[in-house]
Amino acid sequence: MVLTAENYYSKEANKEYMSVSQYKDFAGTYGKMACEFSAIEKLEERWAQKKTTPLLVGSYVDSYFEGTVGEFKKETPEIFTQDGGLKAPYIQADKIIERMERDPLFMMYMSGKKQVIMTAELFGTKWKIKIDSYAEGIAITDLKVVESITKPKWVRDIGYLDFIRYWGYDIQGAIYQEVVYRNTGLRLPFYIAAGTKEEEPNIEVIQVTQNYLDEAKNMVEMNMPRILRVKNGEVEPDRCEMCDCCRHTKVLKRPISITNLVAGI
Repeated sequence: MVLTAENYYSKEANKEYMSVSQYKDFAGTYGKMACEFSAIEKLEERWAQKKTTPLLVGSYVDSYFEGTVGEFKKETPEIFTQDGGLKAPYIQADKIIERMERDPLFMMYMSGKKQVIMTAELFGTKWKIKIDSYAEGIAITDLKVVESITKPKWVRDIGYLDFIRYWGYDIQGAIYQEVVYRNTGLRLPFYIAAGTKEEEPNIEVIQVTQNYLDEAKNMVEMNMPRILRVKNGEVEPDRCEMCDCCRHTKVLKRPISITNLVAGI
């Protein structure tokens, strides 16, 4: 199928194409638990991710830079109070936008073509991407609204990680760069244009350097054979038994031991 803005997120498109968000549903990141069962349930539209305030704030800022914030407001009445004003998190989102717009360098990286869709075959399947800001022949930039740019995240057995690797944005960069390369022959640098939800928003434009992109790409390639077997129905998906989807569909089979309550800690 040919992808458009209208069908990009459709069930048909998600089943035909792999995306970074779908990959992270299957494989997880340091900050997001993997669950093959939940990933399949989402693909079949039997389970949907809840619209949390942090997600909606990010979508609000994204829609502003896409030029669709008016539509977003019409389609998302939960961002308003009963008297019609914006709720506090979205007033803060306007503050984040204002801070971003005051910075010439930030806006330069966000001045490319918006929401550019590309596809390519990688690792045995078709992938789809949608680029926030594509400066043709120059750079790929993705917009992120995050808790903090400077606060590290702790990962057991690894130590502290930056927010980019913690949430798998290096994976996004690796796939976006490779798909663009397959379409243009150019391996462009990948940047994160980030703004924070802090009372006084912080902003940065961060290059995800090639060594991290290469490492992430190798990891995706290693994980894809299993993911494709699960997605194609060749093997049963594993359940994490920790996510909301697994809790919702859980069927008790026998009592557990008290020792199971702290297993894996």
